[in-house]
Amino acid sequence: MPTDEKTNLLTGARILLECLKKEGIDEVFGYPGGAILDLYDALYSCKEIKHYLVRHEQAAIHAAEGYSRASGKPGVAFVTSGPGACNAITGIANAYYDGYPIIVFTGQVSLNLIGNDAFQEADIVGITRSCCKHNYLVKDVKQLPHVIKEAFHIATTGKPGPVVIDLPKNILTAKAEFEWPEKVKLPGYNPTYDGHPKQISRALQLLCKAKKPVIISGGGVVHSNASYELNKLASELHIPVTNTLMGIGTVTKDNPLALGMMGMHGEYAANLCVNECDVLCAIGTRFSDRITGNIKKFAPEAQIIHIDIDPCSISKNVRVDIPIVGDAKSVINAMLKEYDEQQYDILLEEKSKWLEIVSERKKVTSVLSSDTDKLNPVKVIRKICDVTKSMDAIIATEVGQHQMWTAQVYDFVHPRQLITSGGLGTMGFGFPAAIGASVAKKDKVVIDIAGDGSIQMNIQEIATCVDYNIPVIVAIINNGWLGMVRQWQERIYHKHYSQTKISSPDFVKLAESYGAVGFVVEKEEDIEPVLRKAIEIKRPVLIDFRVEPFEMVYPWVLAGEPLNKVLLSNDCPIEKD
Repeated sequence: MPTDEKTNLLTGARILLECLKKEGIDEVFGYPGGAILDLYDALYSCKEIKHYLVRHEQAAIHAAEGYSRASGKPGVAFVTSGPGACNAITGIANAYYDGYPIIVFTGQVSLNLIGNDAFQEADIVGITRSCCKHNYLVKDVKQLPHVIKEAFHIATTGKPGPVVIDLPKNILTAKAEFEWPEKVKLPGYNPTYDGHPKQISRALQLLCKAKKPVIISGGGVVHSNASYELNKLASELHIPVTNTLMGIGTVTKDNPLALGMMGMHGEYAANLCVNECDVLCAIGTRFSDRITGNIKKFAPEAQIIHIDIDPCSISKNVRVDIPIVGDAKSVINAMLKEYDEQQYDILLEEKSKWLEIVSERKKVTSVLSSDTDKLNPVKVIRKICDVTKSMDAIIATEVGQHQMWTAQVYDFVHPRQLITSGGLGTMGFGFPAAIGASVAKKDKVVIDIAGDGSIQMNIQEIATCVDYNIPVIVAIINNGWLGMVRQWQERIYHKHYSQTKISSPDFVKLAESYGAVGFVVEKEEDIEPVLRKAIEIKRPVLIDFRVEPFEMVYPWVLAGEPLNKVLLSNDCPIEKD
């Protein structure tokens, strides 16, 4: 790398790139602008790092998160100051709520201009304070390596999350010697990985004595790569397992102990069993309202064990009898070790009776509401599963009805196979996240299952796919509505369809105008051949599935209702207390 002719000094921009190489980063996403141009000038001659130019800053952040979700490594994004940084906020917040490690470098006006309402100035440190794990405003180029080293450490340890580094323009042009710190010293930041032994013993004893236990597997199980340990614990103790949306893939659907997803659009069996269990062990979940329903009536008969690496999540939303702060894999391994050594009695007869009840409840399913000649969206997603499950495909989704149908019917077989927005529920997330996933896993088939509303929020990223030949397939479940909002309007708001009927472009012509490939599917017999052709051509593809407009997502627990009030079809009356 070129240096100052007379000294060993590097510019801040070049120091930044050297830091990324030290962290093993060789692919980044971004969009240039005036305040960050010096970084892009340094990137011009840096052959070790490939940059993917997106068409909107929000997409850069989502792509970095998709990269992180698929690979398990931190994602990196560059954006400029002012509107560039502000456009990144939704992506930063999304990564924060779902707990994925990304490092976002934002351009900023020079230090002497901060606070003067300079052109394209925005207080990005203040703006992101509530939606990132940590942020920095770099004021001394000599501190840049330390800041970057700390940022990666903070983003990837404890509960992962986004870290923002704001880079004044004069910091990028200032010069200093490059000194890489090998260690990070943060006295106030020491995540707890090993749970308290006495609490672990109490939890294990309670699970062994339970007659009707349930385990909830959340996103923390994915982050700690604890799927194997979770399944072993459930198998050894004969405990059924439900998962949150973020925990999908940690337990496969063909596992007899699997209850499926719980919550607002979770499985009937999962919701009823959580409602009736006597011991509930939640691992790596923050008990959001989408899984608890009415918080006052959540698991009313259960003693609750909560295992989470984030101490702030424990007892935040639900009462907890046995809190355990620690990493999911570490805590579960400690439970398994003690179980093997102590040979606890697990009340096998009582647990067997409970599993018989579980098995019967799993037979109860929701009913498709439409009976027309048009494509049924659920059948489309099932066919996508049939065609791709042997390929170990990565499935991304946007947010809406199609997201819930995908979570319900696709047979995910391992963690990190589903990439979807949970906590923030970000429409427009899936497509750029799928791009990031495809960059991370170039040998995988990557499909974004989208709605006709959500895909239009970041549809410009077709250009990114075409420019870099990223073969993402977008399966648009096109019903002509903002489907999930319309569903609420139909059942709760007396069919007042206010501003939810939408129009769409000709998706085939739009794809072709960008240089991608487009298909329309209106008949069930055409689903499979079109999907197989889309996979074979290894190019960016949009498939417009014209589906029944009024299909509903069931099961459905209405907001504010307890989990045992599960609607299974349009014919289920809405009961009011």
